[in-house]
Order: sequence, then C-alpha cells, then structure tokens
Amino acid sequence: MKIDRLLGIITILLNSEKIKAKYLAEKFEVSIRTIYRDIEDICKAGVPIITFQGGDGGIGIVKEYKLDKSVLTKNELESILIGLKSIQSMFIDKNIDLLLEKLNPKQEDVISVNNIIIDLASFHQASLKEKIEVIRKAINERKELSFRYYSKTGIYERNIEPYLVIFRLSAWNVLGFCEEENDFILFKLTRMTDIILSDTIFNVRDIPEEKLKKKDFFNDRYTVTMLIDRSLEYKLIDYIEFSSYEITNDNRIKIDMPYINYEFIMQLILSFGDKVEVLSPKHVIEDLKIRVENILNKYK
Repeated sequence: MKIDRLLGIITILLNSEKIKAKYLAEKFEVSIRTIYRDIEDICKAGVPIITFQGGDGGIGIVKEYKLDKSVLTKNELESILIGLKSIQSMFIDKNIDLLLEKLNPKQEDVISVNNIIIDLASFHQASLKEKIEVIRKAINERKELSFRYYSKTGIYERNIEPYLVIFRLSAWNVLGFCEEENDFILFKLTRMTDIILSDTIFNVRDIPEEKLKKKDFFNDRYTVTMLIDRSLEYKLIDYIEFSSYEITNDNRIKIDMPYINYEFIMQLILSFGDKVEVLSPKHVIEDLKIRVENILNKYK
C-alpha cells in the first residue's frame, strides 16, 4: 500500500543523512518516478525534505526535524533486532527485512546483535517456509486448508480450519479445527504434503483455553527408568538437566526420564545401543525385546 511505502521512506530518511532515489526505488520495488512523486507527497504533508546535488547527492530530511532516537534504549533495540533476525530464518516476508533496516539502518550501531544467531530452520527449511506462507495466508483470510498427512497409523487426507502456527519442541506445527476429528488438532508441518488453500471461508471458532496449554497437545507424561553408561552422558544432557539424574556405585547414570511421545523415547533408547539398560516400565522392556529381535531376524 502507498501509505506503508510513504511511512517506510520517511523512516529510512530519518535514520540516514541522505539516500539515493534509486536505492528507495529498488527497496520498495517501484520506479524512480514513483519515488519522486512520493517525496512530493511527503513534502506536502509538512516533512522538510532536502535534496543534495551532484554525483554524491541524494535525498534527506532537515537535521532539526529528525526524531529523538532515545525512545528505545540500545539494549531494547538489540532485543527487538535479535527477535526479528530469528524469524527471518523461517518466514518469507520482505516486511521483516524492511523493518530491520528501519530499526537499524547503520549496521554498526548495534554490534552485539551479530553475536547471537537464532536459526529456527531445519533440514526442511525451503519446504517449511512455503508451507508457513500458505498457512499464514489461510489464517489471515479465514480459508480452509486440505492436505495429506503422514502419521504412525497411516496416510490420511485432512481438511482443517487453521488458527495458529506454533513452534514447539523443535518442530513447526499448525493448530486447526479438524472436521474429521471434530476437534482442535496439532499437525506437524513436516508431515504435511500437497497443501491446498481452499476458497471456502470458515466461521471463526473460540479456541478452548485448555487447547492452548502445551500438555493438551500431547499425550500425558510418562516415565522410563534407565541405567546408562557414562560415556553417553554428553548425549543425555541434550535432553535433560544435570540435576535430574544420579551416578550409581558402578559409575553408571540412573535416570527417571519423562517423555510425552512413546515412539521418540523408544528411538532414543535404541540409539544408546548396548550402553543402556531399561529397568521399567515392563511394557517398554517387552517392546524393546521385540524390536531388537526383529532387527536380528533381518540379518540371519
């Protein structure tokens, strides 16, 4: 929209001594002629624009008019920039780039921002970005989504009313009202394929408060008790705190490890190989025996 472009131009000029019209045209993806018309409109609005002639010329705002930048402290600005830079890794949104430049046009002004990198991407970065863009569009326009979903029980066609994009437990998800389940369900984006944005508009439902709590998206928490060789301690602390386990007399780690996803905990245990001994519960031990036996049978 034009008003957004005008505000963007003013913000850039306020944070720069002078800027070339060509730069503004490329930044806002319009012609140089359009930029000059925008400058005229900005002047009519009472903003004192000044032009600099010559090869090193450009467009600027009278110094006395510039706003006081002390509205945000350096630490506050750094926190905002770090947050914006983190979502850059997963969102296809040119407005984020523009906002970053508005807040910090001179990159050297907030140096410590470059000391922290938050990358929310994964091996599926490209496809996830595209999925998030479609889902956000569906949420904003209140349009239904259909897709194919891969779960442990099979592959299903699903149709949902999307409400929230959620990054939780290192995974991107969409919370939507599923017509098949007649309930709000959390779907992993990596397991969704063939996403289609429907023309069907849905009436907004109230999301039950309990559905917004983390525990209600998953199964109840369970616990598995294990003895693990200390050579795997470096791997274990990726999942639990130091204070949550003890060292036994035979120098092994004893832990009551909580989990919310059964298949995840089974895969983790198997990844420990012969350096783990499960003490309880019994059904986990029996399941491990079956899985190990099946693996052995493949190589007989």
